[in-house]
Amino acid sequence: MSTVTATPQPAGTQAAPVNLRSLLDEMIKRGASDLHITAGERPKMRIDGDIVNAMTDYVLTPKDTLQIAYTLLTESQKKRFETEDELDFSFGIPNLSRFRGNVFKQRGCVAMVVRMIPFNVRTFQDLGLPPVMAKLAERPRGLILVTGPTGSGKSTTLAAVLDKINKERKGHIITVEDPIEFIHRHQQCIINQREVGTDTKSFASALKYALREDPDVILVGELRDLETMSACLTIAETGHLALATLHTNSAAESINRMIDVFPSNQQQQVRAQLAFVLEGVVTQTLLQKAKGRGRAMACEIMVCTPAIRALIRDDKVHQIYSALQSGKKHGMQTMNDSLFQLYMSREVTLEECLRASGDPNELMRMCGETPLEEQEMGEVHKGPAKPAGRR
Repeated sequence: MSTVTATPQPAGTQAAPVNLRSLLDEMIKRGASDLHITAGERPKMRIDGDIVNAMTDYVLTPKDTLQIAYTLLTESQKKRFETEDELDFSFGIPNLSRFRGNVFKQRGCVAMVVRMIPFNVRTFQDLGLPPVMAKLAERPRGLILVTGPTGSGKSTTLAAVLDKINKERKGHIITVEDPIEFIHRHQQCIINQREVGTDTKSFASALKYALREDPDVILVGELRDLETMSACLTIAETGHLALATLHTNSAAESINRMIDVFPSNQQQQVRAQLAFVLEGVVTQTLLQKAKGRGRAMACEIMVCTPAIRALIRDDKVHQIYSALQSGKKHGMQTMNDSLFQLYMSREVTLEECLRASGDPNELMRMCGETPLEEQEMGEVHKGPAKPAGRR
C-alpha cells in the first residue's frame, strides 16, 4: 500500500515514476495538510493554507493518477469508484500517519486528494480552544455542533472532545464517519467506529439503528441531509449526547441551515426541538500565523442559555449575534472577539484577521483602526481634487 508499485494495476498501465510513499513522507516532513494528485500537473501540497509544488518535477499523466489512486483502494472500493465516479476512503501507514482520501474524476481522468490525520489526538489546549469547550464536552445529553469551512479543523476538534469523554466517562460511544479519520482506542468507554460504505450503508441508516445499540454518545461525521438531521435531533432528544459537524460559518447560520432543510410545515416543530436539545455551537477557522510556520485557530462559541433557546424557539435567530456579544460570562465569544485576541497577541496580522472576519468594520473598530466604510466615506466627502488655477 505504501508505494505506487505495491498493488497490481489495471491491464495496460505501467509503474509511475512517482513513489507514493515518498510523497506521503514529504507531506509529514513539510507539515502539509493535503496532497493533490491530478493529471497534467506535478504533485502539489497544501502547506499553511497555500498550494505549493512537491519536490518532484515529474508531471503526472492520466495513467499515473489512475495507478496511484488504485494503489490505495481495495477491490470493493475500486468497484464503487468505477460505479459512482467518486469515493471517500481512509488508510494508515505504521510509524507514519493516518490519511483520509477522496478520489474523483475530472475531464475524464482520475484525480485524488489525500489529507494527513495524526495518530495522536490533540488536546483542547494544543488546539487553542477556550476552557468553555471542555465544559461543553462534559454535557451528559443534547446536541453540540462544530462548524466551519472545509479544512478548518472540525474533525480534529471533535476528536479532542471524544478523547476527553473516552478518558473521563464510563459509557458507550458510537461514531458514524465517512471515512473514519482518527482512530480511538477503548479507554474508560467502549468506542465503536462505523464507516459509511464499509460498516453501514449511510449516515441515516446507521443512526436509525443506533438507539438500539445502547449508546451514551453518538458522533455524526456530517449532517448532510434531512433524514440525518432528523435522526440526530431524535438522538439528542432521547437523552443522549450527539456531536456533529456542519459546513457553516456562524452559530446563527448553523441553526438556520438545520431548520431550512425541513419542509415549511415542520419548521416550527424543528425550532422547538432545536431550542430544547442544542447545547452549543463552535464555529472555527484557521489563519496563517504572522511569524513562522503553522496556523492559528479562531472560533466563535455559542452556549445555549435560556435566552438563546428562546431566540431559537421564537424565530429570532438574527438576534443571536448580540446575545454572543453579551454572553461572555457564559464563555461565549464572537468570531471577531477571537480574531481580536489573536491580533493583540501578535499571533496573526490584522490583514489576515480582516480576511477571516464576517464583519471587518467592527473588527477594525475593536483594534482602534478607522473602519473601511468610514475611510470610503471620507474619500467621498473630500471630493475630486481641484484643478490647479491659471496664472
